Amino acid sequence: MPEIRDAQVVVFDVLGTLVDEPGGLRAEIRAAAPAADDTAAGELLALWQRHVETEQARMARGERPYADSETVDREAAELVAARAGVTDPAAVDRLATATRRLPPWPDSAAGLDRIARHFPVAGLSNASGPALLHLAAHGGLRWHQALSGAAVRAYKPAPEVYRLAAQAAGCPPERVLMVAAHAWDLRAAQENGLRTAYVPRPVGDPPAATDAFDWHFDGLEGLVQALTAE
Repeated sequence: MPEIRDAQVVVFDVLGTLVDEPGGLRAEIRAAAPAADDTAAGELLALWQRHVETEQARMARGERPYADSETVDREAAELVAARAGVTDPAAVDRLATATRRLPPWPDSAAGLDRIARHFPVAGLSNASGPALLHLAAHGGLRWHQALSGAAVRAYKPAPEVYRLAAQAAGCPPERVLMVAAHAWDLRAAQENGLRTAYVPRPVGDPPAATDAFDWHFDGLEGLVQALTAE
């Protein structure tokens, strides 16, 4: 079993692992449609999520040409606005960029900062490059490079996205540590030769009994300690 500090580069999933994607989207929906109660906001959030998942799956099957996350988010925002009766173009435009303003988890910024003092750190996301730029600025997230699946015109868990991370790291895949709160993400990273570390989040996808990731932590602090302890 390798030591976790044998990693040369640490790569983080972003949506869900470093930021609260559903919570942030729900807040943005409530801002765009203030008349929506909690039940209605939940239904609108589900509509958004279904659209994104459906369109990404269609692209993966070759049924739709690749479109980046901000294009798909705008489609989702327009669907949500139509369902909620929001007609103000400025409100729809702001909702379409909701991913740029997702709130980080309380420990994300400090944890990233501490790891980034010891390792090169990258974000690896299905979010577009512009979304990642604004998201990092909004949440105070420190990474040395933001890698978007848009660079290879694919969405995780497509193998091309994990190969992008290894290529950007400039080292063998087994020296790249992928950190995520989603078991599906870590499974794909593992299949493409990356080391894997699971960190739980309230909106994550927990490992199954059959998963054999390299490391499991109770929270981000455990990962930080393992990577930075002298």
